[in-house]
Amino acid sequence: MNAHDHDARLRAIEVLRENDRGSYTVPTKGLYPFQWNWDSCFTALGQSHYDLDRAWTEIETLFAHQWPDGMVPHMVFHEPAPAYFPGPEVWSTGRPIPTSGITQLPIAGFAVNQLWRRSGDEAHARVLLARADAWHDWFYRTRDPQGEGLVAIIHPWESRDNSIDWDEAFERVPTEGVMPYERNDLKHADPSTRPTKAQYDRYLWLVQHFRGLGWDTSRLHDASPFQIVDPGFNAILIRSCLEVADLAEALGEAEIAGRNRNRAERGLAALDGLWSAEHGQYLCRDRVSGRLVDSPSISGLIPVFAPIPAGRARAIAATLEAMAEHVRYLVPSHSPTDPRFDLKRYWRGPVWLVCNYMIADGLKRAGQVNLSDRIVADSLELIQQSGFAEYYDPRDGAPLGGARFSWTAAMVLEFLEPQS
Repeated sequence: MNAHDHDARLRAIEVLRENDRGSYTVPTKGLYPFQWNWDSCFTALGQSHYDLDRAWTEIETLFAHQWPDGMVPHMVFHEPAPAYFPGPEVWSTGRPIPTSGITQLPIAGFAVNQLWRRSGDEAHARVLLARADAWHDWFYRTRDPQGEGLVAIIHPWESRDNSIDWDEAFERVPTEGVMPYERNDLKHADPSTRPTKAQYDRYLWLVQHFRGLGWDTSRLHDASPFQIVDPGFNAILIRSCLEVADLAEALGEAEIAGRNRNRAERGLAALDGLWSAEHGQYLCRDRVSGRLVDSPSISGLIPVFAPIPAGRARAIAATLEAMAEHVRYLVPSHSPTDPRFDLKRYWRGPVWLVCNYMIADGLKRAGQVNLSDRIVADSLELIQQSGFAEYYDPRDGAPLGGARFSWTAAMVLEFLEPQS
């Protein structure tokens, strides 16, 4: 490890320890004061490089707040934070320790198997294996009511908050009757990089709507005017199912292994229906209208993280190489040739290191090693130039969003020590 990499490693550990609250890690001080679902799972991967016990605790704390029906919420409100909006009083989910009432991208199964491989800790792995299997069951039971093999998100906060992918479908969400509110994110980040007020009104309308249904997760999918089949989300779920199946086999749990392999096989077959030859990537599908969404975002590139067919992986690699002609740093969160591309606004153009991690992993597994290495190199150069930001401008590498961000630091450790 060279001097630059060694320094980056030490600084990444410093960020993670700074944001550590003992049993969970906040994404960054001030802007995000609670535990977020997929943030914690990525954070645990980083923690595993210097404290495996602490890494296990991170995911165990998340799953300690799994709902009885199997859902793992996207936020856990461990401590009061009156200035944060929307706080637990807005969600009103009635949980013993307050949580949100929606979920988030299911990277946990992948993370748990990685920790098992790195530690060999059977006791921790067995507990989390059963919990991850229950969460996967919940997804296909409540978010795939027709049994097609793909699940839908019902709120943008479950995936990539204000992605361009959601714009058309989000217009169906009303704004009448939304409570008065003051946003916390605008106090800590440039408003020009954050979701707009119109988007935020719709986020809140959905929360109020689901709250009115008593947070009965068996009813929320059909009751939501926003139902999007996100290929990246599904690919993460498919990969997690396969990782859980591998772990289950290692621990002698044949039934769990079989269930998760079956879920992954059905998901991979159905995922191909989201392929766009025109864009050289997958597209979202609006389940309400039944149409593919003409929006070439990073969601359609993340499926390389799952074992998609080799031809699809090659096409995604070609799409990424074409993108590299328009931006300095891979991977932008939206196609830079789309007129809606926005360099600095949340999820509408900027680079996110967690997405780079998944795409680089998938490309390497698919034999696209040079491109995978380029994405890793870009990621580390962004750290050297701009620190551990939440996200980055893909053209000049400027830091955007929150600073000293946990999952960014965690991914640096993953990039620097991939075999640990």
